[in-house]
Amino acid sequence: MRPWRSTSASPSRPAPRSASRSCRAAPWSRRTPCSSLAEKKASPQGNTLAGRLARLGLKTDADFVLHLPLRYEDETRITALADARPGVAAQFEVEVTDCEVAYRPRRQLIARVRDAGGALSLRFLNFYPSQQKVLQPGTRLRIFGEVHEGYLGPEIIHPRFHPVAAGASLPEGLTPVYPTTAGLGQATLRRLIEKALARVDLSDTLAPDLLRRLDLPGIAESIRFLHNPPPEMAQAVLEARDFPAWRRVQFDELLAQQLSLRRAYTARRARGAPRLRGTAQLTDALLASLPFRLTGAQQRAWREIAADLGQPHPMQRLLQGDVGSGKTVVAALAMLHAVEAGHQAALMAPTEILAEQHYRKLATWLQPLGLEVAWLTGSLKKRDKEAAIARVGAGDTAIAIGTHALIEDKVEFARLGLAIVDEQHRFGVRQRLALKDKGSFAHQLAMSATPIPRTLAMSYYADLDVSVLDELPPGRSPVTTKLVAEARRSEVLRRVHEACRAGGQAYWVCPLIEESENLQLKTAEETYARLAVELPDLKVGLVHGRLKAADKAAVMAAFVRNEIQVLVATTVIEVGVDVPNASLMVIEHAERFGLAQLHQLRGRVGRGAAQSACILLYAQPLGELARARLKAIFETNDGFEIAREDLRLRGPGEFIGARQSGMPLLRYADLEDAALVERARAVAEDMLRDAPERAAAHLQRWLGGREELLKA
Repeated sequence: MRPWRSTSASPSRPAPRSASRSCRAAPWSRRTPCSSLAEKKASPQGNTLAGRLARLGLKTDADFVLHLPLRYEDETRITALADARPGVAAQFEVEVTDCEVAYRPRRQLIARVRDAGGALSLRFLNFYPSQQKVLQPGTRLRIFGEVHEGYLGPEIIHPRFHPVAAGASLPEGLTPVYPTTAGLGQATLRRLIEKALARVDLSDTLAPDLLRRLDLPGIAESIRFLHNPPPEMAQAVLEARDFPAWRRVQFDELLAQQLSLRRAYTARRARGAPRLRGTAQLTDALLASLPFRLTGAQQRAWREIAADLGQPHPMQRLLQGDVGSGKTVVAALAMLHAVEAGHQAALMAPTEILAEQHYRKLATWLQPLGLEVAWLTGSLKKRDKEAAIARVGAGDTAIAIGTHALIEDKVEFARLGLAIVDEQHRFGVRQRLALKDKGSFAHQLAMSATPIPRTLAMSYYADLDVSVLDELPPGRSPVTTKLVAEARRSEVLRRVHEACRAGGQAYWVCPLIEESENLQLKTAEETYARLAVELPDLKVGLVHGRLKAADKAAVMAAFVRNEIQVLVATTVIEVGVDVPNASLMVIEHAERFGLAQLHQLRGRVGRGAAQSACILLYAQPLGELARARLKAIFETNDGFEIAREDLRLRGPGEFIGARQSGMPLLRYADLEDAALVERARAVAEDMLRDAPERAAAHLQRWLGGREELLKA
């Protein structure tokens, strides 16, 4: 963490959930470059002022005025050092008595200060020569920070400070603190925001009668209020964000989202698309050959998809279902329907393991029907890849399965009619658009194993038609989940040994290490070596993301053949892996995983007739959030219930992987507020019908050119 500079604060901690999901500000209706930055150009490293601002998405006046405070500080009063309370931020006026650079226990700058009733130390673990020059004995300072008891006595680490003259006036209102980045101080941000507020056009896009009906204030007064709250406004009320000005900003943001999604939906329906009218010859043949019958949910989803494919506009449907609900067979029916109509179909998956799983399953089903299934990934040998591309381009291959390789420029389809994207939130928008654009307005089906709660369906997915697989195929045994402390690891090893000696197999998932892929790989290799020693009579295998595709495929094939009894893995097995004989899963350091990840991993077992179990090994002590996640995964196997809890714990931005999804993150609105989402949805429909010019202005204000991202 950088130290506080002498004139400004640089908080590096994230904003509260409703404000921290993105520091990017939306454009206002006039994209006026900030004049104070016009002559500055960002270096490739972003080390100039303009570069630092660009990291926050701050380029225009509109960006600045919508860069709202994440909290406020009370600099309207001076607190005596004698009245300082540990852990409570306050402002003090002091005089420097001494300043020195100390070298034990590490190099640091220490300044000693006092007022009439007390003294304390200011400690800087990282400091600049300019700070040392300011902190000279006799200098009067105003400092802001939290007092803690340190090894030198009372101290503030990295306070914000600036020199003042005796009797200098105090601010009349609370001081806003903005989301920032390294090297960009609060004083600089405040100055630029104040200049932008003086120039920007804050005319309202909502009609006065609508504001009265919604009981919302004007946008201009709301924005100015949030940047400069009145002195009488309590700090606690401001930071609770439950007052009219915040409600206006939240509503406007939700409204922009709803307008975008509705416009995208309408625009897609206005385009032409090939009517895919199948003969039912291939689909009936597949259904007759399957060793199982479709569930009621699968039949319903298939009917919905078939109806969409027969329309003269592109299908844009999301097929969502819990782990093991049978999405692949529904996708296979859709692909056959496209082939019956004389078109090609493509399925793109985010990982080679998942893509290969689809390829093997679909080839088993479709090749007996006389169809060639192409396999296209980046790891294919050049000759094989070129041959597959040529056959797809000539139309000799009706169905293609692969990874990102499907969207390379040289891949061309003869008549692509249906594009399917599995685990669609794992792809960026440009990638999803690239696959769909391989065909002239091809129909698109997205699949997700993450059930979507209702409020998200109304917002992030409001432009999609949704089919839900809400029942599991018969014969799947429920998975028993057990929570086991790390201290009882030996008991878990015995359980693994017994299960494998009885003919079963087990997964051992290594801990998730967000900070370092290299460290995660090292942990996986160490776990593999340790288990090979602890389970000497079992064959232990290892699979991770850094393995070459051929090596990964060889390990997985050996596991499928039961030549490997215990598979040590990272989260590359999170989706798509289907080994019915594997009935036991151990997840090490389960407290490090997200709730959705734990549910996906657990779904790798329970695919055969044997009773299956998932053991969550956790290290103590558990934090509050980790405890809540483990409690939720222990108490239910219901993916929709888990999804609701995951949304509650993480917030919508993280829940849908929004940084990958392309949907602009909601910075201020809360999707758990279903009533406000519903209101924004209704207003969006009215505006698009009755006031399209206001709708366009509102969209330009909040999204600008980024509205295109919603069309994937």
